[in-house]
Amino acid sequence: MNLMTPPDPEQLALFDAPATAEAAPRPVHGVTAPAVPAAPPVTEFRHPQADCEVLLGGHRVAYALRRARRRSIGFVVSPEGLKVSAPRWVGHGEIEAALHGKSGWILRKLAEQRERAQRQLAARVDWRDGATVPFLGETVILVLDPRATGAVLNTDGQALPGVPRLTLHVGLPQTAEPEQIRDLVQSWLQRQARRIFEERVAHFAPRLKVRCTRLQLSSAQTRWGSASADGSIRLNWRLVHFALPTIDYVVAHELAHLRVMDHSPRFWDVVRSVVPAYEQVRDELKVGVLPVLD
Repeated sequence: MNLMTPPDPEQLALFDAPATAEAAPRPVHGVTAPAVPAAPPVTEFRHPQADCEVLLGGHRVAYALRRARRRSIGFVVSPEGLKVSAPRWVGHGEIEAALHGKSGWILRKLAEQRERAQRQLAARVDWRDGATVPFLGETVILVLDPRATGAVLNTDGQALPGVPRLTLHVGLPQTAEPEQIRDLVQSWLQRQARRIFEERVAHFAPRLKVRCTRLQLSSAQTRWGSASADGSIRLNWRLVHFALPTIDYVVAHELAHLRVMDHSPRFWDVVRSVVPAYEQVRDELKVGVLPVLD
C-alpha cells in the first residue's frame, strides 16, 4: 500500500517557488496592484497498479483499469486507490464519461481512504515508557515499573484537563525492548477482553433468552464477531479498545444471532430490544481507528 506517493518532478515544478524572487507588483495610481491568486494545488490519488489517469474536479486520479466479463462499468475505492472494472467492448471515452459522472462519489471516497490511512499511521504505538493505548474508550499511559507484577491498571489518577487519568504499570525495566513491552501489554489487553466479554454475555444472554455455550476470542482482520447455531460465539479481542456501549452492541449482535441467524428486520428488532440506539453505536465501528500494535 502506498498512499503517500511523492509527486513526480513535473508536479513539483508546479508548486516549487522560483529560484529568484519575483519583482514586487507595480503601484497603479498610488495603489499597489493586488497579487494574482495562485492556482489551487492539484491533489493526486494514485493506485499502485495504475495504468490510466483522469482529471476529476481538478484532482488527478490514476486508477487501475481491469477488463472483465460484466455488463457495466464498476468502481471500487480501497485503501490502495481507485480500481475500475469495465466490459471488454467499452471504450476509454465511455469509461471517462462514467468516471466524470461519478466524480463526486469517487473523490469523496478517495479522500476518506487517505484520511483514514493517515489516522492509522498516527495510531501506531511507540512501545516505550509513556506510550499510550486506548482501553474501553479511554487513553491509558504505559509506565515501565519493575516493581509491578505483570501489568497493573491504576485508576486513581486525577482527571486533569488533557491528561489521561489511567496508567498501566508494566513490570519491566526502562531498558526493556519494544517487543517485550508490546507482548506484555497485549496479553493484558486480551485478558481484560475475555473478562469484559464474559460479563457482558452474562448480562445480555438472559435478556435475549439465549444460551451461549462457548465464548472464544478472535483476532480476525475484518470481522468483529461471529455466532454458530450450536450456541458458540467469537468476539474480536480488539473490541477492548472501544467504549463499553460499542462492545455491548457487538455482544448483543452476536447473541441475537442465536435467535435469528440472518440480518432480517426481525433480527434487528431483537438487537434493538436490548440496544435501542444500536445504529449510532454501530457507526463507531466504521469510523474508529484501532491502534497499530505491531
